[in-house]
Amino acid sequence: MDITGKTALVTGANRGLGRSFARALLEAGAAKVYAGARDPRSIEDDGVVPIELDVKSPTLISAAARKCSDVDIIINNAGIMLSTSVLDDNSEKVLRRELDVNVFGPLAISKAFAPVLARNGGGVIVNMLSVVSWFVNPLNPTYCVSKRAALAVTDALRIELQAQNTRVIGVYAGIIDTVMGAALSAGPKTSPHQVALKTIEGIRAGVDHVYADDRAETIWKAVRETPEKLEADMKALWLDRRSKNNN
Repeated sequence: MDITGKTALVTGANRGLGRSFARALLEAGAAKVYAGARDPRSIEDDGVVPIELDVKSPTLISAAARKCSDVDIIINNAGIMLSTSVLDDNSEKVLRRELDVNVFGPLAISKAFAPVLARNGGGVIVNMLSVVSWFVNPLNPTYCVSKRAALAVTDALRIELQAQNTRVIGVYAGIIDTVMGAALSAGPKTSPHQVALKTIEGIRAGVDHVYADDRAETIWKAVRETPEKLEADMKALWLDRRSKNNN
């Protein structure tokens, strides 16, 4: 898709990666970018159109779909990571919160805007996933569960929306240098600007999957070629963390 002159909507656009997505779309020639946030007053960038949007609110989602009837591109960026063990006393509550935002949020946005995109010629839906859509990292397992489910939703949307000429793209990255990424100290961090630019390239190229950094490329290769080693590495990581916490 040629982004020039198109209209986009970005969820969670008030900071971090969402803000970078909004800026990159404008720089790529988008005519209008709706910047969704629970508090639209938190949107500070010039050139975007702030809208009130909470991906957990059916009412606000429906209102956004009515207001943003000219949208061609949806960026499902809003997400949370609570880094909780599946054996934690609170894990069910935590997982439900992550599923609400990371899975049911993008699904609800996609369902609400699919008719809008169809009327406008098809368009693109981008779901911000993660390398942990492919494996479980013991440092944030409930988040991994939600991102695995989000990947399945993304694949299902891609299959079903092809009939209306809507492309659905999954974007994968390692640790991104944002407030969310700050909770994970291990390994290098990717700039949100890079992830946004790689996504723009993917939209233009018409691909289904965007590997936004070296970590994504490396993990995807490991998942396909050496899954047993990857799982062994994660077990070792957990044992090492457990040992340090017990000392």
